[in-house]
Amino acid sequence: MKNPGRRRAALRASLLASLAALGASAFVAVPARAQGRRGATSGRPLPRSADERRILAVIEDVYRNHRYLSVPEEDGRLLRLLAESIGAKHVVELGTSTGYSGLWLLLALARTGGRLTTFEVDRGRHQMARKNFERAGVLNLAAPVLGDAHAEITRLKEPIDLLFIDADKEGYLDYLLKLGHLVRAGGLIVAHNMASPAPDPRYVEAVTTDPALETVFLNMDEAGVGVTLKKR
Repeated sequence: MKNPGRRRAALRASLLASLAALGASAFVAVPARAQGRRGATSGRPLPRSADERRILAVIEDVYRNHRYLSVPEEDGRLLRLLAESIGAKHVVELGTSTGYSGLWLLLALARTGGRLTTFEVDRGRHQMARKNFERAGVLNLAAPVLGDAHAEITRLKEPIDLLFIDADKEGYLDYLLKLGHLVRAGGLIVAHNMASPAPDPRYVEAVTTDPALETVFLNMDEAGVGVTLKKR
């Protein structure tokens, strides 16, 4: 399918059909196409302090000059809003890449006094992420881990306020099963690529049929983000 608009529509229809088949009650929020464009609805982020300006400058540099961004800008800004709004003290990220999404999370954690534990299997991307965190002055808030996250995450014991899943798509369910119990009540599980590439239906089923969870899907005209609340 060469037309990207048709491809996104087909993926969205496929997810909606899967949810309907599951009898899920999740609300799927699909914003206007303009909201998928960089800065189309909210303008540029405005720094409130010198340290925020420094982090945003590195975010902008990574956006313009690095490959493997992992998330579009609007999803990165969403991560920052979610982490800061819940006062996150411990965020776990699966799939560091070169640190773009991590920088948005660290922008929030610099305000909340929290820290980021982030996992990456590729050595080159792991090293680049460390450099980007250092340039932004937030490496002291981050614990970048190199290795297979499926194995490495079994070492985690502390509560998680926000879990961000953006690694191997077929591994989402395993990550959820291994770390879900560590997410605190009132905490969030955020999963990227809920529209493109197509998500693992097992993960979608897990977060939409468990009465202990409440899930919404956002930005479904782009990569798609699943935001799941672990109910109190």
